[in-house]
Amino acid sequence: MNFRLAGFLTAAVAAAALGVAYFAQYRLHYVPCELCLWERWPYRIVILLGLLALLIGGVPARALVALAGLVMLAGTAISGVHVGVEFRWWPSPLPECNGILSPGAALPLTPGVPCDWPVHLIPGFPMSMAQMDFCFTIIFAALLFWMATRPGRRRT
Repeated sequence: MNFRLAGFLTAAVAAAALGVAYFAQYRLHYVPCELCLWERWPYRIVILLGLLALLIGGVPARALVALAGLVMLAGTAISGVHVGVEFRWWPSPLPECNGILSPGAALPLTPGVPCDWPVHLIPGFPMSMAQMDFCFTIIFAALLFWMATRPGRRRT
């Protein structure tokens, strides 16, 4: 496996996924909730790790791609929490999503968009963006781990 290529693919896929979120926000005018905003952070970190792997190459690049897989598993956890909030299995851990008065806040928080309100990007498709992100992060993490465990390319 060419780990510079793996780094490029890592950064490109994460940037494309993040691009979908920004497209939905700025072109389709969907307002993200606080959990949606948290779901974007792993992608930003993975873009950085992928670019570093692209620049460095070799064994360090393999480690960076594996680390990106771990970051995407954290992204799976965040989107899994969001999916649970959407299904009302538990309340959001973020006070911004619940309209809870935070210590030191003068007024109760009013969420712009409640975190338990599923947003469907594709009309008629029964999965919310959080549910699609949950599935995508699992697949992306598996792909990153697969790339990180491939044998290195031998030079002849």
